[in-house]
Amino acid sequence: MDPVPLPIAGAPLPERADAARNRRRILAAAEALFDARGVGNVTMAEVAAAAGVGKATVFRRFGDKATLLDQLLGERERELQEALLSGPPPLGPGAPPQQRLTAFVTALAAFCERHRHVLLASEISRPGARYMTGSYVAWQQHVALLLAQARPDLADPELLADLLLAPFAGELVTHLRDGRGIPFARYEAALRALVGAVSPGAAAPAGGAA
Repeated sequence: MDPVPLPIAGAPLPERADAARNRRRILAAAEALFDARGVGNVTMAEVAAAAGVGKATVFRRFGDKATLLDQLLGERERELQEALLSGPPPLGPGAPPQQRLTAFVTALAAFCERHRHVLLASEISRPGARYMTGSYVAWQQHVALLLAQARPDLADPELLADLLLAPFAGELVTHLRDGRGIPFARYEAALRALVGAVSPGAAAPAGGAA
């Protein structure tokens, strides 16, 4: 039986079409500005201007930059969650647990690479922010279930799942990529080797997971 990750908490509630449209425009504008200039160099007023809405609309919808960061990440995390729940294998259901574990690690590495600056800003916005999100709970459960299936002999797959997720912290990813200049391919290969050490066979080619 394939493990089913928990739904990610914090999904937007149903809203009017114009409100939903504004939300998408604000998130898209924020993401583009953050990518181009860095999170710390962008103000909420600049996000509003780029989205073509009033500053009051942005503050009313998101409250502050920390909430904007959380919702931007949540939107992207839900896309990965949908792939886990209903996408094709090996990331989605239907593949052996070792292959699914490799596919997930590969996909999460790519996610962290793409969004590392937003991840870092979100994580340092409040103590323990990373571990309070619905996405972290979902990823942790997913990895724990895959480990339990792949290695029934493991005594504590839940704790091991937390330890395997530690390399995906925004601060570490940003330090490795931007501070030390480690190429993404080297970072990804090391993660796959780590998973393979825990679950032999997991680091084998995963049929398109890269």
